[in-house]
Amino acid sequence: MEWQHNMPTQPLNWAGQVILLEAEPGQCRRDRLQQCLHQAQASGASTWLLSCDRDRGGPWAGLKVLLNDLIPKIQAEAPDLLIKHDYELASVLPGLGRTISVRNPTLTDTAPKNERVRNYPADRAFRIVHGLIDLLAAWHQRFDSSPWVIACDRFDHAGALARRFFVELMRRRGQQLHLTLVVATDPINSEAVVGQFDPKYLGQCVRLNLHPDPPTCVNQQEITRLAEELEHKVGEDAIELEIHLPELIRYYQLSNQPEKALKYQLHACSIYPKRGFYEDGLVYCEAALPKLERYCPDDIEKHWIIYFKAYNCYAALGKPLQALEVMETAITKLDAPEYLYHCCYMMAMLYARFLPERDLSKAEAYLDRGLEELARADIPQYTKLFQTAFNRNGLALVRQRQGRSHEAMEICQSCFEQLNAHLKPNEHLLHRSVLLYNIAQVYAAINSHEQAIAYLTAAMAMDSNYSEYYNDRGNLYFKLGRFEDALKDYTKAIELSPPYWEVWSNLGQCYRHLSKITEALNAFSTAIDLDPNQFSVLLARAEVFEMLEQPDAALADYNAALALDANQPLALANRAILHYDAGCYEEALADLERAIALSPETADLYQNRAVALTSLGRFQEAARDLKTYLQLCPFAEDRLEVESQLLALLS
Repeated sequence: MEWQHNMPTQPLNWAGQVILLEAEPGQCRRDRLQQCLHQAQASGASTWLLSCDRDRGGPWAGLKVLLNDLIPKIQAEAPDLLIKHDYELASVLPGLGRTISVRNPTLTDTAPKNERVRNYPADRAFRIVHGLIDLLAAWHQRFDSSPWVIACDRFDHAGALARRFFVELMRRRGQQLHLTLVVATDPINSEAVVGQFDPKYLGQCVRLNLHPDPPTCVNQQEITRLAEELEHKVGEDAIELEIHLPELIRYYQLSNQPEKALKYQLHACSIYPKRGFYEDGLVYCEAALPKLERYCPDDIEKHWIIYFKAYNCYAALGKPLQALEVMETAITKLDAPEYLYHCCYMMAMLYARFLPERDLSKAEAYLDRGLEELARADIPQYTKLFQTAFNRNGLALVRQRQGRSHEAMEICQSCFEQLNAHLKPNEHLLHRSVLLYNIAQVYAAINSHEQAIAYLTAAMAMDSNYSEYYNDRGNLYFKLGRFEDALKDYTKAIELSPPYWEVWSNLGQCYRHLSKITEALNAFSTAIDLDPNQFSVLLARAEVFEMLEQPDAALADYNAALALDANQPLALANRAILHYDAGCYEEALADLERAIALSPETADLYQNRAVALTSLGRFQEAARDLKTYLQLCPFAEDRLEVESQLLALLS
């Protein structure tokens, strides 16, 4: 990248792009950002200066300020948008919980703490990001035609999801919003920030030699007073606590009572991973552990919170080795059965699900040890009943992966019946629904789709707002050829959740089988808008473009798909046909040669290459390919026609 040494005088000239400002942090840098925004305002732009520092504003720092500024306007002009995006807004702005309610909460959201047996996958939090981008885009399209300029100070200190929001906002809607995004970073972090943006959206890079703020002398007594006042203001109000959590942590860290910050760091460790904010939750876990060792090394309960949450974060983020290290430490340090049975289960899941090399025998051994520890634990009998079912559910996973599907189903069914027999009807609904879902998965794995649908439908009766259940049942209906039923479920899944690419891709396939090609194109395009790096969706949309006789668009999608994975013979063969139809015979031949190298037993590839070779005047090679085609496909329906072509070539 080339560095400039002056901020652009016309920021709007960079609409749809990112301006990177590298400079020392402080008031001088903020003044330069503000000056840039004043110039944009003079040209009619809507502007915002945001501080994205997670330490001061939490995981959504920066984005919270932008939304808080826009929400009153949206409430006045388009309240339907606030209703449509209630889940996303409540996730970012907990204070909104006092005025809006989430329409479609799942049992994962509402289950009591002691009944929460399922964590959201990491990518579910990305839906919040995309839902909020859709909200801003809809608002801008309906009520705000001005270009936008957003300056993000301390972008290199932003939370993981806040960074993702601004990166995705630029990619998905930068052009529509006429958005200029100015991101300010410390010199040491500029390369990492640049790497987060697609180069095609990166405009000017500016390096300024600015003075940092002078060191400030912290008055610990005054900071302590502020912390205590804020603590008193928050009281027992859960919403206020979440709103002011970053301030409480920061104040106490700077105070003369730094050990009090630990209480609030532990709270952050508890709430953020529960919502799927794993990268941000892990930051708080890793920061809290040294304080825990320093200030209360013998507090087993606090250690368990850190180990448990850190494990969940590492596992969800695809870091199983770090999760293994955490849990091995936990087993060593936490010697009480009340904790060890949990640890054994989590170790079992590492060996059964997460580690790159599975060891199902070791997983089963940990589950058996977990049952032994559970029997020794001093906990209520109904808790033992539930935890036993939870443990055996883990064994069902092991049995499924051992190919013992019927045993897996029997285990889940037995657990479900035990819970029904001994618990009240409204107790542990989440776990009961998960057991039914697991039985459905086993039936689906052995292609017993009708039985899978029956169990999944029963799970949905308990957890009727869980979008993934509708998506999964739609897939089962699709496999049975019940496309109208699948269409209803995919549509319901979309209604219940902020957007995710998988369900839109499935919807596209469903429309395609119903011969609704335009609808299929729109669905695939939405999926690609949400995640442009999905090979299968690009391939599917390319084929739809071909059906609609739009070869240039189809070629662009094949190119994009093959840029993701060049070793796909079907995509190469399809692209070869487009090249051939465009008269680009050499390009067609190159694709077919690559496809044949990857799939030498596919007869049609040789027949297609023979056509390309014939057009290039290479008749002997074409004849050889037709012979190979007939050898691979001796009973081909077009055998007489191919033999005739072969004679013509040889003559």
